Amino acid sequence: MKWEEKRDLVKIATWYYQYGWTQAQIAQKIGISRSIISKKLQDAKDLGIVEIFIKDETAHTVELEQKLEIKFGLDEAIVISTHNLSEEEILNSLAKKAAYSLSKRIAKINKLGISWGKTIRKFANEFPYFNHKDLTIVPLIGGMGADEIDLHSNQICYDLKKKMQCNCKYLYAPALVEDKAMKHDLCNNKYINEVLNEGKTVDMAIVGISSPYGQNTMKEIGYITDKDVEELRYYDVVGDSNSHFYTADGKEANCPLNEHVIGLSLAELKKIPTVVAIVGGNNKEQALHAALKAELLNIIIITDKMAEYILNVTHK
Repeated sequence: MKWEEKRDLVKIATWYYQYGWTQAQIAQKIGISRSIISKKLQDAKDLGIVEIFIKDETAHTVELEQKLEIKFGLDEAIVISTHNLSEEEILNSLAKKAAYSLSKRIAKINKLGISWGKTIRKFANEFPYFNHKDLTIVPLIGGMGADEIDLHSNQICYDLKKKMQCNCKYLYAPALVEDKAMKHDLCNNKYINEVLNEGKTVDMAIVGISSPYGQNTMKEIGYITDKDVEELRYYDVVGDSNSHFYTADGKEANCPLNEHVIGLSLAELKKIPTVVAIVGGNNKEQALHAALKAELLNIIIITDKMAEYILNVTHK
């Protein structure tokens, strides 16, 4: 390239990037078409005359979001930065971001399905108040029990109902029962069956992703025991969603506990148009990765560390 040509590129780039001139203003000053100015600006970038840097802490998370969306065919990935945040602050940040982002989507649908757990509880706490009288909220899993009632699906559905002044269904059954016979009897109950069937027709489902190993809410409130956890290891379980345990291929494990759950199965969740997972906490990376590979999820809201792990594992 001649010196004069390079000088012209530098001049055009300076007017555009430093002085804020429009392409039309530059084209008028030089006396050439706007399309040529656009091409010269691109040439300046291609030749390294212009390098663009985004100086903001969100730049890295935006890049992670784009990589996740492309890699797993997601409708949307939302990644939060965890720099200098405690575990509690991370969960609060996830909940706030999820509430802000999902409220826009929820405003456009007529039927919302809700699972249960600590992360979804925090999401409900952060959710804004706005009227959506055409919305019906449906629990996707049983929500009865004596302990940690705030974490159960019925209570979360009720609290969201109050915030949106909408309609709500309740599933009057526990999430897990003692045996298959009890599950059969409860699922054949007219009212329980109606709610379970309605859960299959929601426009959007909000679920959590968890691992039975390490800190686990199901274990904390007594739904599963140490013996159950060891049994899950035997069946190669890596995680659960809506209290249904699955293996590394994202398929429901052939374990007895899955036969005791009163709630939508993974296969039934997968048929829902939009399935959202809000995932925080430790030791859940493998569980989330399995769910993504199996295409169980359409939208994820996760931390930057979790995103980096999943993308790194995928490239190995």
